[in-house]
Amino acid sequence: MARFSLNSVATRLALGNGALLALLILFTSAVFYFGTVGVLDRAIGGKIVSISNRLITTYGHRPVSELVREIDLELTDGIDSDTEIFLVTSASGAPLGGNLSRWPLHPPLGKLLKDDVIRNGRRSVARLLVEPLPQGGLLYIGRDLSEQQSIRDLVLRALQAAAAVSLVLVAFGAWFFRAQIERRLGGIRRTASEIEAGNLGRRISISGDDEFARLGVDINRMLDRIEQLMSGVRHVSNAIAHDLRTPLARVRAGLDDALRRERTAPALAEAARMAIEGIDDLIVLLNKLLQIAEAESGMRTESFESVDVNRIVHDMIELYDAAAEHAGVSLRALSREPARAHGDHDLLASAVASLIDNAIKYAGRGAAVELEATADTEAAWIIVRDNGPGVPAHELPRLSERFYRMDRARHQPGNGLGLAIVSAIATLHGGALVLSNARPGLRAAIRLRAAQPTPPQRPAAMREQPSLVDLSNP
Repeated sequence: MARFSLNSVATRLALGNGALLALLILFTSAVFYFGTVGVLDRAIGGKIVSISNRLITTYGHRPVSELVREIDLELTDGIDSDTEIFLVTSASGAPLGGNLSRWPLHPPLGKLLKDDVIRNGRRSVARLLVEPLPQGGLLYIGRDLSEQQSIRDLVLRALQAAAAVSLVLVAFGAWFFRAQIERRLGGIRRTASEIEAGNLGRRISISGDDEFARLGVDINRMLDRIEQLMSGVRHVSNAIAHDLRTPLARVRAGLDDALRRERTAPALAEAARMAIEGIDDLIVLLNKLLQIAEAESGMRTESFESVDVNRIVHDMIELYDAAAEHAGVSLRALSREPARAHGDHDLLASAVASLIDNAIKYAGRGAAVELEATADTEAAWIIVRDNGPGVPAHELPRLSERFYRMDRARHQPGNGLGLAIVSAIATLHGGALVLSNARPGLRAAIRLRAAQPTPPQRPAAMREQPSLVDLSNP
């Protein structure tokens, strides 16, 4: 378990919640106390004032003896006899009637006060109201507070016990709250440590549907992507090491052979030409790898806008029409329905060019290649279909792997990066490259995010020629 530290977010949250709960308990206790004892105080005060007003109003202008007689009746009627306090004094301060043997001699008049008295020979604390009599003298009316003090003490003890139990529960709740956060964060940290140690397949265990679970899902998705990219990097590194070795060895062997033979000008020129061709092939290979890296990095997303995919399709048909005719392949568009996607015009043109180039190369003489652009409310599609020999079903998932080439395609020029570039461009656009058998032939479809119905148009000058179209063999 992690040590207790104020630098821990979990500790600070737990202490903060505990402090808030403690304040809530104190506030609730204060409300309860003043809502019980305070109500009793106000009720007693109101009753004292009411009795005083009644006696003054009724007997204020009568003989004092009648007031004394009424007080004696009040003390013997059996109602509140254990708490009632009455006293009538003469103008000289002598007691004329009541149940007090000791009382405050110079009290404030007309105000409720709390003072010690002796009632019926017993010392107690009383709430008193002293009013002057018209005939002279004073009228003392009050209530013994012993019972109320007992209630007050009982309430205070109950509140103290409840506060103690509540504070224990608050402390336990804060500890439990911190432990839960530490447990959830600890799982994420342990996973991160294992990944840092090299276990890229490690993932965060997901339980429930709270914020930590959703964070775990997001982190696992990020880790999946990182692992995929790392696997791609390792694969590319291995493939580059393998694919560069052969052309470099060929270039070196050609130059070495030219130096060993008779150094005539034609022989050296031929060796130089072959070396240049080999180096050009390497440049093409590196350019394609850079295209894939650029697409996978997401650097081009800032330039995304609404793109007319039908215009891209027809531009690429015009661009490849002569090459298709030379290869004996029919190249045409099926329809011109409105179809717009959100993306980069040049990248999409490059992807379509790679698909057309692949179809012309592998469909064979006499084949037909058809292009179609469609869209619905959610996605736009660019589809390239041929009626050539097609691809075995078990090889379809591998066609978009970098440097992968089928056995029958190894005699064709190329390096197996064309469909990998298309797949990377489709992924950059939030879509995918979907390959399937057309029976006969191959169907390659690029799924893209659909654009808004009325987007701004790109300037025509920017659509005349895609800058990333690679006319070399993929």
